[in-house]
Amino acid sequence: MSDRYSRMLAEYTASCAWERLPPETVHEVKRRLLDSIGVAMAAFAEPAPKAARAYAYDLASHDGATLWGTTVKAPPGVAAFANAVMVRYLDFNDTYLSREPLHPSDMIPSLLALTEWRGRSPKEFIVATALAYEVGVCLCDAAGLRAHGWDHVNYTALGAACGAAYLLDLGPQRTEHAVAITAIPHAAMRQTRAGELSMWKGAAAAEATRNALEAALLASCGMTGPSSPFEGEMGFFRQLLRGEGFDEAALRPLGEQSPPTRIRDTYIKFWPVEYHAQSAVDAALQLRREIGDPMRIASVHIDTFRAAYEIIAKDPEKWEPRTRETADHSLPYIVAVALLDGEVTRASFEPARFQDPTLRTFLRERVTLQEDPELTRLYPEGIPNRITVRTHDGATYVREVHFPRGHARNPMTDGEVIEKFNRNVGTFWTRAQAERVLACVWHLEDQPDLRELLVAMRI
Repeated sequence: MSDRYSRMLAEYTASCAWERLPPETVHEVKRRLLDSIGVAMAAFAEPAPKAARAYAYDLASHDGATLWGTTVKAPPGVAAFANAVMVRYLDFNDTYLSREPLHPSDMIPSLLALTEWRGRSPKEFIVATALAYEVGVCLCDAAGLRAHGWDHVNYTALGAACGAAYLLDLGPQRTEHAVAITAIPHAAMRQTRAGELSMWKGAAAAEATRNALEAALLASCGMTGPSSPFEGEMGFFRQLLRGEGFDEAALRPLGEQSPPTRIRDTYIKFWPVEYHAQSAVDAALQLRREIGDPMRIASVHIDTFRAAYEIIAKDPEKWEPRTRETADHSLPYIVAVALLDGEVTRASFEPARFQDPTLRTFLRERVTLQEDPELTRLYPEGIPNRITVRTHDGATYVREVHFPRGHARNPMTDGEVIEKFNRNVGTFWTRAQAERVLACVWHLEDQPDLRELLVAMRI
């Protein structure tokens, strides 16, 4: 049933081991876990996480995996889905940008659920997460899906399938089946992120990782998958890439079975907006500090790069957002609210803010935007956005940012990651509880299981 790519993924998965992980990779896994827990807890009471948790409550199981923040357990795939919706909901978890963008920490909830349910060690969870990141990031470098109408979560699923296969100790042959069962039946369409965005924007990756976990479990029980999932006559390349294949050079770390390091190339978000807008927020807030009173602003012009234009600017809905999901994926709205409010927080995307008539008038009458080919040329090494503000007294202010805080070229410190975590969990947790979770995460590999961490996370 093999093709060379399913075999490559399977053999890479089998090659990974705790002893081969660089210390820097281990540390980055802990940072991503901490960040994921924080953004999940911040979203705990939001509508989509509540809906996913209600679904999970109906399927509660005493021997399942924990729904984060609660004492309830559900089957591992169900728990993985509900927890991943929380991680993704605020659009505040990590990102990688290349030929295809990815939110790799979307994979963490499924791997944590499987680790807990199967009684694997925290060390094994760390390895599974590092290798899942490696697979997902390399695939993003190898080919783009968005231009062909397919969603990036197809890569999220493949990374999660490899991580789950490692935790289940499937070995190369059954891992190939897990990859094939993940890839062929569950292709996700890009319509999730087109036009007016719904709750499903934050649930698509959760569904992908749930499917990956279930695929690995099926393979562990002897289920075989479709042959030649990538190179086959009706496989991944023909259907999702329109006959194109992968860039072989991008997959070299997998083919050479290098220790996982690509997690270090991913970016932790500093602001709760779609990643292509992070540099625009940075530039807008710098301008706001310089201008002072936003009533001085006569006009705002945004120069951006093609990927940002296509994903978070071109649709008419982005200029008059009617849902939270559309607002945090609207480059013009994000820039406008940053300039007017002098900050971008979770509250920036509440209905009361994005439906405000004054803000809508400002967005409609004073903000313009266009793609700049020179900025497009600089992507994805950077995410260059340039904002020009003209004031009523004739002054002009310009800021251009390529590497916002949190980018791999401008990474957040551990202290900044902790500060973000503390802000995110402050609504539901005491400071002592937050410190307990911090201690569990920073010393994760020293613990016999995940029990203490999951108990400490209860609201």
